Amino acid sequence: MSIKTNEIIDDADHILITRDRIQEKVKELAEIISADYRDKVPVMVCVLNGSFMFFADLVRELRIDCEVDFIKISSYGDAMKSSGTVTIKKNVDCHLEGRDVIIVEDIIESGLSVQFLREHLQKMNPKSIRFVSLLIKQGTAEVDYECEYYGFTIPNRFVIGYGLDYAQKLRNLPAVYLMPNSE
Repeated sequence: MSIKTNEIIDDADHILITRDRIQEKVKELAEIISADYRDKVPVMVCVLNGSFMFFADLVRELRIDCEVDFIKISSYGDAMKSSGTVTIKKNVDCHLEGRDVIIVEDIIESGLSVQFLREHLQKMNPKSIRFVSLLIKQGTAEVDYECEYYGFTIPNRFVIGYGLDYAQKLRNLPAVYLMPNSE
């Protein structure tokens, strides 16, 4: 499937969540997290690559001190469906022992990545681990998981834009779009 950014960017039929709605939700989530961590300095961990836009916007809206770090995992490759196997491509560099950690995800589908990350980072003995995700896809959970903060619940459709990709492309779209021909 070959879709180009300029072909979809103004296609209102495929916009699922507008840029404005995303920014409103990011501010709302940042206010809640800032209140919950008012007297703390959490480590905000961005799950690369998909979360980078959400992460940057969220961290800029926080009204608390925080540290940032990055972890890269893979379960998709270039496919539109998760392989079910999660692997680490880049681990966190920050010392997490005794720290409050907030993992920032772009989308939660099966829950396998959340489960994997929680188990992996728990070995580093943090004080707490919480998750924030921009999107949660309905009806796709394969395991029980906890996501303390989330922006939107979406239908079980493949989405692109605002960091979410198809074969490493289309991340730069300014909103969240339904992938054409993905039903």
